[in-house]
Amino acid sequence: MDKPFAEACERNRGPILEVLREAFADCTSALEIGSGTGQHAVYFAAALPHLMWQTSELPVNHVGIRAWLEEAQLPNLRLPLALDVAGDWPDETYDAAFTANTLHIMNWEAVQAFFRGAGRVLAAGGVLVAYGPFNYYGQYTSASNAQFDADLRSRGVGSGLRDFESVDALAAAQGFVLEADHAMPANNRTLVWRRRA
Repeated sequence: MDKPFAEACERNRGPILEVLREAFADCTSALEIGSGTGQHAVYFAAALPHLMWQTSELPVNHVGIRAWLEEAQLPNLRLPLALDVAGDWPDETYDAAFTANTLHIMNWEAVQAFFRGAGRVLAAGGVLVAYGPFNYYGQYTSASNAQFDADLRSRGVGSGLRDFESVDALAAAQGFVLEADHAMPANNRTLVWRRRA
């Protein structure tokens, strides 16, 4: 089959990798929550060979992810788990977790479930990294983000840009402390939390 392709992954993977090199330097196993097309997984696993990279997604997206993984044939890249953040999470424990462009797609109840789940699967000292657009103090950081948010909210499924302060509070409730907030291209951010030991 033709592999699914997201242009955004090609644009943002380099800047995200620079953050992950530092954030995941001492980690050995990462759960990617919402692997999308599978492009990020292949790129990051190839660049971070010390890390066993576990993909996950809703089952409808597994065929596309598998196509990317089968082509790459990387020893540290695992076939996708079926993961709905509001449902069952893996029994396994990881020392890293990553998600890109998911928190503004989920409804707020799913965002809350995301952080509860991350709190269950990440070990003490584990690192959680989230990439995407965020608001600060209830304000948009750019006109393009305001337009993007309006488009998301018009879909009527609870999507929308999240306030940094709100997601940071959800992370803190699960024992995570913010370590870094990186400015990224195209008015995005990469947030890095570490779970208290």
